[in-house]
Amino acid sequence: MNVVRHVIGGDEVDSLGRRRFESVNPWTQEPWAEVALGEQQDADRAVEAARRAFDEGPWPRMGTAERRAILHRFADLILEHAAEFALADTSDMGKPLSDMLEQDVPRAAHNFRFFADHAALSTGELFPMDSGHHAYEQFDPAGVVAAISPWNFPLMLESWKVAPALAWGNTVVLKPAEESPTSASLLGRLGLEAGLPPGVLNVLHGFGPDGAGEALTTHPQVDRVTFTGESATGRAVAAAAASHLAPVSLELGGKGASIVFADADLDHAVSWSVRAAFSNAGQVCLAGSRLFVEAPVYDEFVERLVAAAESLVLGDPADPATDVGPLSSRQHHAKVTSYLDDVPLVGGKVLTGGRRDGWFVAPTVLVGLAADARPCREEIFGPIVPVLPFEDEDEAVRLANDSPFGLNAMCFTTNLSRGHRVARRLRAGTVWVNCFFVRDLRAPFGGVGDSGVGREGGRYSREFFTEPKAVVMEIDR
Repeated sequence: MNVVRHVIGGDEVDSLGRRRFESVNPWTQEPWAEVALGEQQDADRAVEAARRAFDEGPWPRMGTAERRAILHRFADLILEHAAEFALADTSDMGKPLSDMLEQDVPRAAHNFRFFADHAALSTGELFPMDSGHHAYEQFDPAGVVAAISPWNFPLMLESWKVAPALAWGNTVVLKPAEESPTSASLLGRLGLEAGLPPGVLNVLHGFGPDGAGEALTTHPQVDRVTFTGESATGRAVAAAAASHLAPVSLELGGKGASIVFADADLDHAVSWSVRAAFSNAGQVCLAGSRLFVEAPVYDEFVERLVAAAESLVLGDPADPATDVGPLSSRQHHAKVTSYLDDVPLVGGKVLTGGRRDGWFVAPTVLVGLAADARPCREEIFGPIVPVLPFEDEDEAVRLANDSPFGLNAMCFTTNLSRGHRVARRLRAGTVWVNCFFVRDLRAPFGGVGDSGVGREGGRYSREFFTEPKAVVMEIDR
């Protein structure tokens, strides 16, 4: 069986207590790896390694050109080891192997390249002063970063947190989700091969409450905490970090609304809506998990959506033909299918999809539900989408904004003015018009309400992972 260890201070190590836990392959439903179980003493060891590397090591003191070269080498190694990363995430959480090879691995490499370049090319402002003084900005690395990543896009979101933190000269303790540990240790190993000094990137495995995660977020030597995950957990992370006033960046749950107007290109809207609702078996915080369709095209759109959903192939995530793999765990499958049990009780109807053998849920389309029904309000995190009609633009915006979440939204229309107008009115951190999941890494990324605190990406990541400093010099004397 595969053994996954921590990476601490430049070495792959077991937990001090020698305890391990199992990672279960969702396709076979059998354990495929044993993982080092990190506890308080292991978290202390990882933070101490990161602290020492920051306070005494060369990484924060390197020029940006030298760090940039190492991070580009890191990106090269990620691509060279694409097959290993793909197998790791597919075996841990059931993501289709083709998605890993075509999307997640290239994007992880791109994250390192982008932030390495962004840090090297960023500039600060100068502030000439009438008093005979001159002020300018300086961006110093913040220190030790605790990066806690989720299980649904393990490698991609590990890189999204680690890359900017390293690019700006910080040291990192990465704690991946316990359901998807393997790619993180491979990332830590390749970071050393790329030239990261020991202790700059540490990987700590374990659980959250009363475990490695809580130990990291409450640790007084941690200077920043970046977390992606469920909203209730995000509140706990923020409270823990507040104990020592560590700034937090939280990207939390979502219940993205897709609005389809009658003037939309329906083929285009259906294609993007299917991707938004069912990619990664719906296990996407940005999923378009509420569909609102203007009444004149509602019936036609639903008919096309059902046909498209039924064309998706369920199966072994290692098979290149598979579109939708199993859900990540037995517990998560039970949670997702509980929403299906509620549908007839609240007057809804399942047009297609539902439970399948194993930990599968087929792409599911629901109709007949009220906007306040549980499947329309809560983050299901599975391949289930309710479709509701609306009468006009004002109603569409009201329905979309009637949610505690505000991570993202989509709007489909051929009316340019309407696209801009609706995007302005939607309460969401990202609004996609006639597309989905298209990213520019310079743009702000994050959510409002229960979807998070703060923004990352481009200069927003610089603000979070540095301590901006004002330098004022007397020049006229």
